[in-house]
Amino acid sequence: TEVIFKDSFFNLEASKATPLVDAAHGRVGPDTIAKFLFTSGSTGTPKAVINTQRMWCANQVMARTELAFMQDEPPVMVEWAPWHHTAGGNKDFGVTLYNGGSLYIDEGKPMPGAIEATVRNLRDVAPTFYFNVPKGYEALLPYLRKDRALRENFFSRVKVLWFAGAGVSQAVFDEYKRLSVETCGEEVPFLTGYGATETGPFTLGRTWVTDDASNLGLPPPGADLKLVPIPGQGKYEARVKGPHITTGYWRQPELTQAAFDEEGYYRLGDAFVPADPKDLAKGLLYRGRTSEDFKLSSGTWVHVGALRAAFIDHFNPLVRDVVIAGEGRNELGALVFPAAGFSREEFASRFPSLAGTGSSNIIRRILVLEDPPSLDAGEMTDKGSINQKAVLKNRAAKVEELYSDAPSVLKIPEFAEFAEFERKT
Repeated sequence: TEVIFKDSFFNLEASKATPLVDAAHGRVGPDTIAKFLFTSGSTGTPKAVINTQRMWCANQVMARTELAFMQDEPPVMVEWAPWHHTAGGNKDFGVTLYNGGSLYIDEGKPMPGAIEATVRNLRDVAPTFYFNVPKGYEALLPYLRKDRALRENFFSRVKVLWFAGAGVSQAVFDEYKRLSVETCGEEVPFLTGYGATETGPFTLGRTWVTDDASNLGLPPPGADLKLVPIPGQGKYEARVKGPHITTGYWRQPELTQAAFDEEGYYRLGDAFVPADPKDLAKGLLYRGRTSEDFKLSSGTWVHVGALRAAFIDHFNPLVRDVVIAGEGRNELGALVFPAAGFSREEFASRFPSLAGTGSSNIIRRILVLEDPPSLDAGEMTDKGSINQKAVLKNRAAKVEELYSDAPSVLKIPEFAEFAEFERKT
């Protein structure tokens, strides 16, 4: 197969361009549609996002400006992210093309039974720029811990670790920094960016070292970010404008109109707070999807993003993910997707220290689910992000069980039911 590919490439290279090629090139301009990319479905039904030539090219200039080392050293990437999504198909594929790098296509995925292929590929190729989603970093971590040779190859020439697509847990963030120091004698910058299919995707980047995994940085040159206060919640909705923003959704004018505000800013649908209110240059901290937040029956707002992150960090590495329930109810509950190494005893021992300060951040009921989140049912995207609303809708019976007196439900802080809970799970 390799020989056939090389022969085909050499034949292509030797071919002479005809006037038809120049004519086709002449018909392409900044507003020409380059591709359609569908949103991941992490918050609703996927939509066909128009990607223009201007959008893709402008975004690559932004990324190269932020990741300036690529101007001097073409990146080497080992990449699994699917090309029908914006991270793999736009940013990372584009970074390789624009900067003359090398892209090794990884057939692995951040899932049990598939992460092994990624591990095998990372034994063969040492990246200089490594991108993964948080679930990918989590899945890779046990192999790096136990395999010194893999760890040494992985860290041998990597300049930047980069995560995106979701928030990485603080524990995973800290351990990668620790492993890099242990392996190569210095901390490899564990950086991140933020964006959406509608933004090319790159529209925020943190290119400095920090101890807070939720710091997603600042917009790159050319991007104009607007922070709109969310009444009564102490955080801001982020909106963005720039040459890297989509012109809209294909043949869905109503959705296109709703996606932009009266000043032409694209509504990202995510909330942030400043890392330092007195100095915005220190970056923005991610505080979750605005569409995921809800109110208890008391009218108190629940900020789901921060609550999910704190829960996962508290139970690391026992919990794969968690969905927060309680909209219109008196108290919060949690549907827990256990990790592969889930231990009932360890899980129980950590409950007394599960802190909270009020009804909006104290989880009173927990139900551990037997079935993992389903890709086909839209409960999870192929980048590993949970669609909270889809899980709550698809598992409505489990939500009702969560708020019942069933022995399968663990109630906090009362622990009388735990023996029955343990038997059931």
